[in-house]
Amino acid sequence: MTNLEVSPREELCPPGQPGGYAGNGPCLQLWPAREVPLGGVRAMNVLRTLPQRGLPTVGAWCFLDSFGPDRVAMSVLPHPHTGLQTVTWPLAGNIRHRDSVGSDVIVRPGELNIMTAGRGVSHSEFAVLPHQQHQQQDQHDAGPELPLQRGLQLWVALPDGERHRAPAFEQHRDLPEVAGAGFTATVMVGSFAGTTSPATMYSPIVGADISCSGPVALPLDPEFEHAVLVLDGGIAIDGQDVPPGPLGYLGTGRQLLELDALPDTRFILLGGEPFQEELLMWWNFVGRTHDEVAEARQDWEAQAGLPDPDAEASRFGLVRGHGPDAGAEAGRIPAPALPGVRLRPRTRS
Repeated sequence: MTNLEVSPREELCPPGQPGGYAGNGPCLQLWPAREVPLGGVRAMNVLRTLPQRGLPTVGAWCFLDSFGPDRVAMSVLPHPHTGLQTVTWPLAGNIRHRDSVGSDVIVRPGELNIMTAGRGVSHSEFAVLPHQQHQQQDQHDAGPELPLQRGLQLWVALPDGERHRAPAFEQHRDLPEVAGAGFTATVMVGSFAGTTSPATMYSPIVGADISCSGPVALPLDPEFEHAVLVLDGGIAIDGQDVPPGPLGYLGTGRQLLELDALPDTRFILLGGEPFQEELLMWWNFVGRTHDEVAEARQDWEAQAGLPDPDAEASRFGLVRGHGPDAGAEAGRIPAPALPGVRLRPRTRS
């Protein structure tokens, strides 16, 4: 998924500190999600918990959207990215991913898509609809119900030494799982509880999908800052309830996360070494300066209307299958206008 916000704002993300945003040591801060309307004919709303004005990153994680559950067909035409990795984690419903690297795959719940934008990539994402949706139907027949869609879209900022690399894509259909007293976890990226994901990442990081009930103790890397996003159920940490919705920032210095979970609780654990570089985020670009982001926007707009061979050779490449004969899947997403001012660095909370 792209950032389809109708009027995106520039996000200047100050570099992280070794002790995390709350200083040295553990904490628990609840950062509320904000509802973001996404553009398009069949617009859907998402809940965004990263970036926040006072919490721009957790490790290298710099963007977190939660969508659904809803019966809205995802329909995201080709759009660009720079300087990041997209991490797609569907919870319900299947998504077709196509990109300028040449990938054309379907990702299902329990499977992971990672696209490394590097210097520039473009991709599209569409919900996989029932076969009957593509057949001619009687005008009085409403057709089958749209499949339920629910999932997470995350971005990971690439460090300076990796952000200009060639774009790449990988899909992992059989991720490692680990179990302990009261919990099971799928390790999406990085390492958790002695188990390591095969996903290629470029900074010390962790992402795990954890199911648990009752009292649980989870091992953590004390050098990382961590956060949790509850999907179902609820947990209590340090005597404070963490319900679905807000992002629970845990700070650094925890070797063990002790929590008490409601029955059938499911949450996402994110973490990593505090990111030591300043980031400038706007629309779907992660850069370092206003001029860099403006150049990426200009390069994307310059590709509009190019013949396929020229588009394929350009910075963001060509996503096949979206030509003028592709019906509802024809076209591309134009970049919004840049703001008229340069932003100053924001202070952390």
